[in-house]
Amino acid sequence: MILSRARQSYDGVVLAVPVTVPYQRYSIETAHWWMGKALRALAEGAGVSHRDFDGFSVSSFTMGPDSAIALTQHFGLTPRHLDHVPMGGASGIVSIRRAARAVQACDADIVACVAADTNQVDTFRKTLANFSRFAQDASYPYGAGGPNASFALIARHYMDTFGATREDFGKLCVAQRDNALKNPHALMKKPLTLEQYLSARPIAEPFHLFDCVMPCAGAEAFLVMREETAASLGLPFVRLLSVIERHNAFPGDPVQVRGGWVIDRDELYGMADVKPDDMDFVQTYDDYAVISMMQFEDLGFCAKGEGPDFVRQHTFTIDGSFPHNTSGGQLSVGQAGAAGGHLGITEAMRQLLGVAGGTQVEGAKLGLVSGFGMINYDRGLASAAAILARA
Repeated sequence: MILSRARQSYDGVVLAVPVTVPYQRYSIETAHWWMGKALRALAEGAGVSHRDFDGFSVSSFTMGPDSAIALTQHFGLTPRHLDHVPMGGASGIVSIRRAARAVQACDADIVACVAADTNQVDTFRKTLANFSRFAQDASYPYGAGGPNASFALIARHYMDTFGATREDFGKLCVAQRDNALKNPHALMKKPLTLEQYLSARPIAEPFHLFDCVMPCAGAEAFLVMREETAASLGLPFVRLLSVIERHNAFPGDPVQVRGGWVIDRDELYGMADVKPDDMDFVQTYDDYAVISMMQFEDLGFCAKGEGPDFVRQHTFTIDGSFPHNTSGGQLSVGQAGAAGGHLGITEAMRQLLGVAGGTQVEGAKLGLVSGFGMINYDRGLASAAAILARA
């Protein structure tokens, strides 16, 4: 019998200095270049030298053959807390959780959490070919070059099981494009109508062009520290109220219709002493709209199977009844590799700091951000979420 104990709270842990290195569709630079830009921006934003970061957490698909330890020499870092988080879209939340425990234990004072990827002409093809043993052996050699086909399987199964339609997915995509038009960092600059969404060319049924994220190059980053450290540096910050992660949840489900959020969501809200209805905005991981709909259910905003009705009953723009992916999300900002898992975090931070500019949700004081990563044929293996609050 395993004796469980209540998890220690995250009191006193804060996030500061949200950084986005503006995305490019293609780049001749390496992932290291993008990380270096992010580190410089973090140091300048904090008013310290990057050598003062005694914790470093990194996520990237394209930094090979280097690992986190090699990057310390590249960037002149001497950290006492070092982490490489190869969990794709869940990496940002996992980085927060690990960094939070490090600063609580005083194993580090300032942890720089950085995610970056490049996108050279053949980068995405190479990433797909070597993404996993499944990709190498059973997917890529047979022409299924990427996640579209796997997520199409999940989407079709979800549609058949719960009655979701392409119009439901399209409503989310159109709302996110509307949000993105207010975000200067978004790569998608043209309005999108539901008619354009529905009539776009097919990619992998039921997915058409605007269901799929666009690979690009870019970086996202932020700092994790104790509140006393932020105060000593004079930094505005947001509070970390709770965070969860879970991997390979519900392996008995034939095709994924739920993620690990379901297992831990009571703890997510209980530790923060809040309810789903208390959120002023939600940033879900959105490589495909069906995954956002799944998260609405699994994070407790509606019951399992009610995602389609939830979408039909709400509006998802910045000024809507359920502000969602206020930056435009990956579907309209772009997916800068592993940085896609940090995009929602930096946007949530800006919302709570009141510096989101055109995407600002009026009076935002409490927000939820989620992560989802590492697709392996019929499911994503990693799921995570955090609740952040205005100081």
